[in-house]
Amino acid sequence: MFLVELARGLWTTLKSMAEKPVTIQYPEVKRPVKTRFKGRHELHRYENGLEKCIGCALCAAACPADAIFVESAENTAEQRFSPGERYASTYEINFLRCIFCGYCEDACPTEAIVLGDNYELSFTSRREAIYTKEMLLLPVPQGSAPTPQKTETGAFTRPIPVMENPKD
Repeated sequence: MFLVELARGLWTTLKSMAEKPVTIQYPEVKRPVKTRFKGRHELHRYENGLEKCIGCALCAAACPADAIFVESAENTAEQRFSPGERYASTYEINFLRCIFCGYCEDACPTEAIVLGDNYELSFTSRREAIYTKEMLLLPVPQGSAPTPQKTETGAFTRPIPVMENPKD
């Protein structure tokens, strides 16, 4: 009985030694992530370049780890950052505290904050772990003006866009 089990274990070892190893050369080749993966946060913009974040701080209220800090300021016609009355003048996420639960994404009424597919997070100090608004904002779409924009008074009457039903 003992010899049979020993032979079976040796056969398993010899068989696995003959197989080709599954190794991904990480920095050069990045493994694709699943569709529901929750990675580093991103702040999105509208097609016209305005920021989707209206500074409501619902994401900060929904965060169980208290990792998000939002400070809002008023928009003016001369300096418009978002279509609403307010915008997030300060938006910070402390990734040492973040547990990547996605509650901030669910709480956002304008779908401004989205957990992307970037999994490369490394820090050498605590200060580097705090991502500011400038680090989180996606670049301005091509052909659009950067924020702040000068707009005519009364151009934006609705801070939250009309939402569509989910397609999934």
